[in-house]
Amino acid sequence: MATFTTTYFEGSQSWPEWVKQRNAELMAQQPLRRRGARTPEFPFPKHLDNSRLVKASDPVRLRQMRAFSWAIAAFFALVMVYGLQHFSAIEGGYQVESEKQIRDQLREENRQLRLSEAQLTQPGRIDSMARQMGLLEPQPGQVIHPNGRPDAGTPAVAQVVPPAPAAR
Repeated sequence: MATFTTTYFEGSQSWPEWVKQRNAELMAQQPLRRRGARTPEFPFPKHLDNSRLVKASDPVRLRQMRAFSWAIAAFFALVMVYGLQHFSAIEGGYQVESEKQIRDQLREENRQLRLSEAQLTQPGRIDSMARQMGLLEPQPGQVIHPNGRPDAGTPAVAQVVPPAPAAR
């Protein structure tokens, strides 16, 4: 028995029909080719005792991991130092601005106090308040200064003070 194959050009089928037929043949063969399509799978528990197994140490890998850990630790330390400096600089800037605001407030308060002092120490204001209270101007000789300075209204006696000897 000889096999007879036909090609697209020799057969009576059109190209889309031939493709459709070929796809159908391939789809029919797929379940047969799939792994485990005919037998169902059941899980079986496997009791393995690995307690006697010991992992062999790898000195090269251990050295690499230590070097990597040190490099990461150094990098982390550098980042933390940079962060500390950066945030302390920012905090210092905030403190400077806060101190400037306090200084400006104190200057304004000082200006207000000086203005208030100038208003309160005006001789005309003090004189008018004293007259309202019934006070009069002091008479000559009535005011005695503790340091012995004579009153402006009292005559002063001139005194001669000998000059101090020059130091040699």
